[in-house]
Amino acid sequence: MNFSVAAPLATEVNLLIFNSNLDPKPSQIIKLPTSHRSGDYWHIEVEGVGAGCCYSYLIKGSKAFEDPSSNNNKLLLDPCARAITGWQTYSRKSAAGNSENSACCLKGVVCERDEFDFKKHPRPRNTLTKSIIYELHVGAFTRRSSSEVNPSYAGKFLGLIEKIPYLKKLGVTSVELLPVHAFDSSDAPKGKKNHWGYSPINWFTPHHEYVVGTNPLEARKQFREMVASFHDVGIEVIIDVVYNHTSEGNHAGPTISWKGFSENVYYYLTEDGNYMDVSGCGNSIAANRPIVQHLILESMRCWATELGVDGFRFDLGIALSRGDNLEPLQDPPLFKSIEADPTLSDVKLLTEPWDCGGLYKMGDFPSKKMSIWNGCFRDDVRAFWKGDNNTVWKLRERLNGSLDIFNNEVDCIGRSINFITSHDGFTLNDLVSFNHKHNLGNGENNRDGENHNNSWNHGIEGPTTDISINNLRDRQKKNLLSTLLLSPGVPMLSMGDEVSRSQGGNNNTWCQESPLGWMIWSPEDCDSLLYKFVERVIHIRKKLPTLFSPPLPRTAKDFANEIDGQSLSLQWHGIELNNPDWSSWSHSLSFSVHLGTNKNEAVMWMGLNACNQNLDFQLPRPCKNWYLAINTANPSPNDAPEQAIAWNEKSIKVNNHSLVMTLDEKFFNYL
Repeated sequence: MNFSVAAPLATEVNLLIFNSNLDPKPSQIIKLPTSHRSGDYWHIEVEGVGAGCCYSYLIKGSKAFEDPSSNNNKLLLDPCARAITGWQTYSRKSAAGNSENSACCLKGVVCERDEFDFKKHPRPRNTLTKSIIYELHVGAFTRRSSSEVNPSYAGKFLGLIEKIPYLKKLGVTSVELLPVHAFDSSDAPKGKKNHWGYSPINWFTPHHEYVVGTNPLEARKQFREMVASFHDVGIEVIIDVVYNHTSEGNHAGPTISWKGFSENVYYYLTEDGNYMDVSGCGNSIAANRPIVQHLILESMRCWATELGVDGFRFDLGIALSRGDNLEPLQDPPLFKSIEADPTLSDVKLLTEPWDCGGLYKMGDFPSKKMSIWNGCFRDDVRAFWKGDNNTVWKLRERLNGSLDIFNNEVDCIGRSINFITSHDGFTLNDLVSFNHKHNLGNGENNRDGENHNNSWNHGIEGPTTDISINNLRDRQKKNLLSTLLLSPGVPMLSMGDEVSRSQGGNNNTWCQESPLGWMIWSPEDCDSLLYKFVERVIHIRKKLPTLFSPPLPRTAKDFANEIDGQSLSLQWHGIELNNPDWSSWSHSLSFSVHLGTNKNEAVMWMGLNACNQNLDFQLPRPCKNWYLAINTANPSPNDAPEQAIAWNEKSIKVNNHSLVMTLDEKFFNYL
């Protein structure tokens, strides 16, 4: 086997070979001669070892602010290791300080680098505008016994396979997995566990806790099996990647891998050796530097070509655009390299447009090939249905594909990842049930988590037996989900929102490895009526893509937005036709889609009423006849009826805090 590692500052590199993963001492220590150094890389070929070989590194001179001859003392994990062992004895505490840690370190394991079998399990290649993303946590999705997966598979990659029929039935086209890179579960407050996984320890290896058994060589095999199963039913797998920081923290944090090889190359440091941070986690990766770029690209290629994933969602993605001294770069080299890499040309690229240093770019994000988490969609739709002032014009922009944010670019629809909730923040149920976060269980005196949630408890904080409040909350959930699923852009649902999963008002369950953060499955816990509603609305979106998931804005003059050879146009209304109320105190809006510019040939009308009173809306003339498609004020199944309900009146009542949509007869018959 050929071993190679980047260690630019090293004066000495030692490769340690272990007979087994539990051995505290190496069976062989190989000192790499300087003749085995090429630029920043040290390398050596070792005979007699192969798959399953356990190894680590011990080097001198890795830190820019210490004596070049000083010994790091920490056994280091290869940053490019594709399998890891030693979790049974690993100690985060022992990885800090200056003591030797050979008995409780992590070791790399030599393994195959076979490519994923795309011939048997080809990428689904769903177009973004026709995608429906479902964000989930691998460990939490099947942890409950009520999930009815094989008990030994609960919380594992293989357990997720057994719930694919659930996701397929719902209408999901892509799953977005919270971090599956190996992470440090012990990087959490005392007595807690890092549950979400935004604490990477390696960018190449699937997380061991999601693997059945303890054989490190099984991780890649089981992950591939999961991806193949999703591909076989046309569902893509997108993974949440944390390339902006690592679990090594600041100068007081542990030395596990990158820090030991070259801390001032991988991280941004001040002139006196302090760690600079826009991640909120103690350090920031120096993604503009060639060695770091190479490592990130190699990681992406590994997951895309060897493990078969279909896309990447970049945590705090804009942080990767920062250069030395954390200055924002106009043309970040990492993004250029990703866009130019042929092996990554057919994967989806999604990103958060903000970081913890205040940088926030959406339409001006420095990579036009990336789709952006649209935080404005989340905030503006929440604020409208909450009943805030100055929200109707903003809602108009979100319903029109967020053209204002993306500078009227014609391809903006596929770049806008629309969402109401995500792992970070309230669940949908809690969004309509709590005015304030309730994070005391995290052990940080309720200081953690977002304070500005645009949430509304509708009169009582938390669960209640008040029927009128519960009915109103149910309507609001359907309002929010309908607005999400019927707006141009790429909708993303958060795990369990379709069945009213609650976290008890905790809006930051990152350290809650408990039922609080787990998916719910039992009939007595799940809102089955909401699930049916979501399933129906997704069905409507999929069956009428020209209306609800167009490749171009509804206002664009292009053949792609034509029906039966006629272009589409959009008309804005209020309770009166062609008379929208854009005032600051307005809480209602309606719009219609027409064939051509003929105002007498509407094919779809939608009315949104966030007022405290019922409103009568005038209806435009349909091409033939109106049928009721959605009315969130109606009980199930009439909130999204499958059977045709004709509406022959010239106006329609939209109840307070409700959404109504009508479809022309021809289009309803497509459903």
